[in-house]
Amino acid sequence: MELEIEKKFLVEGDFKPFVERVRKIRQAYLATTEDGLIMRVRVYDDGEAVLGLKKAVEGDALIRREFMYRIPVSDANELLKMCADGNKNIIEKDRHYIPAGKHTWEVDVFHGLNEGLVVAEIELSSPDETFERPQWLGREVTGQIRYENVMLAGIPYSCWQNYREI
Repeated sequence: MELEIEKKFLVEGDFKPFVERVRKIRQAYLATTEDGLIMRVRVYDDGEAVLGLKKAVEGDALIRREFMYRIPVSDANELLKMCADGNKNIIEKDRHYIPAGKHTWEVDVFHGLNEGLVVAEIELSSPDETFERPQWLGREVTGQIRYENVMLAGIPYSCWQNYREI
């Protein structure tokens, strides 16, 4: 088990000149519980598939316990099919990896029903760790539930037109 400490930001500038590599991702959520446990399946375009479980540490929404297990791609694709509801529940995105200082930013450019949303994430070793803020980084959205992928699977960005500031 690992602890995940992650901050999220909107992207408001041209990050593409700084990209080191890109991976296409398809993912879906198999289960969520009232106490915040999330089970996700993810397939990468390079042939990797991962089953992940996450849950916030009690009292600190920024820190989550994270369990990740590689699974056969054929199993992951079957799980994605089980979750598909007219592709509403499938998240499709290109993840761009951008080194900055001692960290690597992950910039997700969403597709499908989440087209137009671009979010940058950084994983930290502690909640108060300092990090380099690239010029293309916009406002922080850490803790805003609507930007969580699990929420985007059920209420896609394209449905937000009347709820942009929630």
